[in-house]
Amino acid sequence: MTSSAPDPAVAPDPASAARRGWMALAGGAAGFAVFQCFGNANHGYIDTSSLFYWWVYQWINPGSETQHGWLIVAVSGWLLWRNLSKPETGDRRPETGTVWPAVAAMVGALALHAVGFAAQQARVSIVALLLFAWGVGRLAGGRRWGAAAVFPLGFLGFAIPLNVLDSLGFWLRMGVIEASAGLAQACGIGVLRSGTQLLAPDGRYSYDVAAACSGVRSLSALAALALLAGYLNFRSWARRALVLLACFPLVYLGNVARIAAIVFAAQLGGQKWGERAHEVMGFGVFAIVLGGVLAVVGALRRWWPEEERADRGSRMAERENPKSEIRNPPSRATALAYAAAFFVVVCAAGEMVFLRWLERAPPRGKVGVVLAADGVNPAELPAFIGTDWIGRRTAVTDVERAILPADTGFSRRLYVNLARPRSDVLLSIVLSGRDRTSIHRPEICLVGQGWTIVDAARQRFHFPGRNDADFDATMLRVRREVATPRGPVVVPQLVAYWFVNGDAVVATHGERFARDAWNRVAHARADRWAYVLLQTDATDGEAAALARMQAILDGTLPAFQRAFPAAK
Repeated sequence: MTSSAPDPAVAPDPASAARRGWMALAGGAAGFAVFQCFGNANHGYIDTSSLFYWWVYQWINPGSETQHGWLIVAVSGWLLWRNLSKPETGDRRPETGTVWPAVAAMVGALALHAVGFAAQQARVSIVALLLFAWGVGRLAGGRRWGAAAVFPLGFLGFAIPLNVLDSLGFWLRMGVIEASAGLAQACGIGVLRSGTQLLAPDGRYSYDVAAACSGVRSLSALAALALLAGYLNFRSWARRALVLLACFPLVYLGNVARIAAIVFAAQLGGQKWGERAHEVMGFGVFAIVLGGVLAVVGALRRWWPEEERADRGSRMAERENPKSEIRNPPSRATALAYAAAFFVVVCAAGEMVFLRWLERAPPRGKVGVVLAADGVNPAELPAFIGTDWIGRRTAVTDVERAILPADTGFSRRLYVNLARPRSDVLLSIVLSGRDRTSIHRPEICLVGQGWTIVDAARQRFHFPGRNDADFDATMLRVRREVATPRGPVVVPQLVAYWFVNGDAVVATHGERFARDAWNRVAHARADRWAYVLLQTDATDGEAAALARMQAILDGTLPAFQRAFPAAK
């Protein structure tokens, strides 16, 4: 038997690997400085420049609904260790190839973070942070570390709070309510549905299906669980995707089962039994989803088995390590690592200079409404509208002042009809400051005030004196139970809102978000958006309520809002 000496061009070089590690550490330190010192431009609710603090705070704050973030981090760390502990297959010679995939990832991450910083979107910056971390690992450990870190870093995305789920939750909640009520009625239980409420005809029980019962708050955690199960059981991404997709109908079915179980228990034992079922079925939803996911995994293993790992690994090794592949010698690889680290450090330093300039630059942008003399608040609303309406000032609460940035502006009046005192109309204008978080989705405040949102639709309002300036608004049908000597009474109201900047009127938070992000990134323009809200009682019917809203706008709109050509 004869043996040959290792090829010097690819022989192990611990010193070269160590130098690559140090260079990766230098690039990582530069990136850490960027994300720590200029990681967050959004200081409205969490006053910090550190992206790390902003993200971790979401895992501590119950209102963020991301307390599972700690578990996601722990699982991601375990997955990385697991992937790196696997024995190597195929060509085991040390990689001394190009470092440019790592450099491209790190520089691309810095560019993506600049976009997130300019748009005041910390979630975009978190994605950039994860991409940058992959680049550091790829530079330090080569292709093997890069491959091992892809899924663990992607899995960390489940620890990012996503407010878009709140909007999805409304429609998911309505679907859960409708299906649960239909199931109960099919079983002979005459449950009544009123908006998001399920009631017994005889008044024995009454339940309001809150947002938590829609399943949307647990959707992120359960989707992470499903993806993890698919990743650990299969190597094919098609099979993993099927396991993940199965999670979504299972979450819906689990929450339908939860609400139906509450109704059945309440029918048998009254309100107390229903409340106990509510507590128990919180775990029941988890069991249904987990059991369903494992059933899908088992079915795929039986009906769509994967090929043997050894054969597949051999073919992958041949594809990834062809004999004709040219490897850089250790000395050249080390020089490339030095050049890569230097380039990343220079880019990080340049980005910090740019972000500091962007943060301190004088504000540029247009104002959505007419300003008062102080330049901060919107113009004061009229005190009288004809002889029928008198506008009473409504004070801004201490909570609003404490939560919102100091440069947020307000103008608010409650218009009282002298002939019909119960037909009040609230007109509120909140004008954002430089920070994007000065205004947010109105649904958050309404739910916090105890209102239940029954439905949402678009409503067209007329701009007085301008037939070409009609605009769309979002109209919410809301209700709240009020205790009276005769028992609880359901009070329905209509809430209409829209957003306006110096260019347009938009009806939804999503439209405002898209326009604002584009203006901030493409034009370095931070507009002061105004959020306008009308709210009135709808006990006398929606037609009468809408007529009152339009009457108030006829007397106030020209005083605070510009007329824009109507969108076609």
